[in-house]
Amino acid sequence: MAINSFARKEIKFLLNMYQYEEMKSVIEQYMEPDKYCVGGREYGIYNIYYDTPDDFLIRESLSKPYFKEKLRLRSYYSPAEPDSPVFLEIKRKIGGVVTKRRVSMTLAESREYLISRRKPESDKYIQNQVFSELDAFLDHYPIMPKQYISYQREAFFGKDNKDFRLTFDRKITERRYDLDLRESSYGNYIIDRDQRLMEVKVSDSMPEWLINKLSELEIYKTSFSKYGKAYMNFIADKANSMSRIYISGISVINSMNLCS
Repeated sequence: MAINSFARKEIKFLLNMYQYEEMKSVIEQYMEPDKYCVGGREYGIYNIYYDTPDDFLIRESLSKPYFKEKLRLRSYYSPAEPDSPVFLEIKRKIGGVVTKRRVSMTLAESREYLISRRKPESDKYIQNQVFSELDAFLDHYPIMPKQYISYQREAFFGKDNKDFRLTFDRKITERRYDLDLRESSYGNYIIDRDQRLMEVKVSDSMPEWLINKLSELEIYKTSFSKYGKAYMNFIADKANSMSRIYISGISVINSMNLCS
């Protein structure tokens, strides 16, 4: 079983294709591709987000509190098999700093843990500590799977600073049904096909060359949450559906009045 833990700032930008291509041209001078992205390759990331029945976690997150947290199950395989490795993660944002604590297990083990709290055996202190945090989270929130999010990613690391990371995501796909990593990746896109979500992930400040390039290309920071965007689309669809029903009802009443 593997574990990862870190704290960093995450700064997001939504790019058009011209901005994306121009950024790629300068990135190659200062950064190197992730080992899974050599030669222009991408890798897929597939997530199930958990929330309360009334969507408290994402609603709270969208209110932009000083502290927020979320729970997700992540795979790098789609569709995942019962013995595929997955990561169960608690991601928190305190002020502007993002922390992530995660443990890895098989998909079958994650299902068992989330249902019965039965943990994979481990004698490692830090692993058990993260499971204690997960237990506390699950004790506090009556969670259930609520949102599927997947995307294709290009990732780069700074040549002189391995803690500096930059990623491009495309084909950001969401659905609120078939919430199982054993299902393939399909659903609705939440950014256009000719857009890229760029995330800059740093432990301190952005390098000067990147600041200059962002200014030159008129690329500005944006507040963008994949889960948040998917949820807002869901709410908008519900509101539009209710509006159509209401308007239809009025039309029926008017028609009845005209016929009387």
